[in-house]
Amino acid sequence: MVDETRFASIIKENERIIFKITTVYTNNSDDQKDLYQDIVIQLWKAYGSFRNESKLSTWLYRVALNTAITRLRKEKRTGIKVPIDQVVLNHTESHDPELEDRLRDLYRSIEMLSELDKGIVLLFLEEKSYEEIAEITGMTVSNVGTRLNRIKKKLKQQMSNSKLSA
Repeated sequence: MVDETRFASIIKENERIIFKITTVYTNNSDDQKDLYQDIVIQLWKAYGSFRNESKLSTWLYRVALNTAITRLRKEKRTGIKVPIDQVVLNHTESHDPELEDRLRDLYRSIEMLSELDKGIVLLFLEEKSYEEIAEITGMTVSNVGTRLNRIKKKLKQQMSNSKLSA
């Protein structure tokens, strides 16, 4: 039997994780709300079968990312997928304008990444270890390291190019 109170508590404790994933994988607030709901539904369906073989946050990330990527593939979206808007900036804990500008630039660069790379960089920004990222994505630890290096270079180049054109 699934403990509804415990499940609700887990969702509340991890809503920032879910919010970040929905922000990265949607175009607008309506799609974000729909994806958030889809993720919670998938978590609810899978909650009873969670075996505590990994950390709860690792399991949650895996379900949430898989739900987001599956939804994107079903919708066959094209073009820019992640416009940055005030919703993301409202969730920053600082009101430093320079930091907000840098975050805005970072999210603009992230929106140009592939679906999987977005998930990897999101996990990295959440300070997940390479081992945790590998477990969540199903990749090897060395592949995570290689991919992260490539993503970092790509983001650095994109952010440099955007500053030059500004």
